[in-house]
Amino acid sequence: MPDAPGLELIRGEIEQHHPGAVLDTSFDRGQAALVVDPDQIVAVLSWLREAPGQEYGFLSSLHAADYLPAAPRFGVHYELLNRDRVERLRIKAMLEGPRPAGPVAAGDPPPLPVAKASSGGVPPTTPPAGDTEQLPEIDSCVELFPTAEFQEREVFDFFGIRFRGHPDLRRILMPDDYVGWPQRRDFPVGGEPVRFTFNERNYG
Repeated sequence: MPDAPGLELIRGEIEQHHPGAVLDTSFDRGQAALVVDPDQIVAVLSWLREAPGQEYGFLSSLHAADYLPAAPRFGVHYELLNRDRVERLRIKAMLEGPRPAGPVAAGDPPPLPVAKASSGGVPPTTPPAGDTEQLPEIDSCVELFPTAEFQEREVFDFFGIRFRGHPDLRRILMPDDYVGWPQRRDFPVGGEPVRFTFNERNYG
């Protein structure tokens, strides 16, 4: 793992190729991290994978965190490894929270339903009529790291973060008709267990 001065050197090299891409750095609890402009995330990941002397060619983890009530609200974390040097580097892109749905521009994905608790704190199984939100978005890195395909789907499934350009962005662990994003900090806690009705119908 690069030390604090090494992290600043990496930041400086990225700035030469992608000005303004790195917003901040941190070196906390032995973890080196670059905070990156979400609009340049793929460019930075590509540079870290390809640049001589960097060559972070393995994405060991892609996950998200909800920092509510902080703003920006969501963090998408990328854990990169250089396996030859046994060196780890974390990249973090911060995203604003969901917005109320407004007019949809041509080519934009349709908004998805917002989770609302029914009586007893149980999420409904069908979306409330007309209750929608614009989800936070970031570019997919599947073309750089194929293993990100399932990890991005998991982030979408639990946090409602869209990955633009993902080849098959749909739920991966929750039922297809499930409403809401269960790892958001404002999601209702408790209620009935999730029923995977497809499996019940087809396999008893």
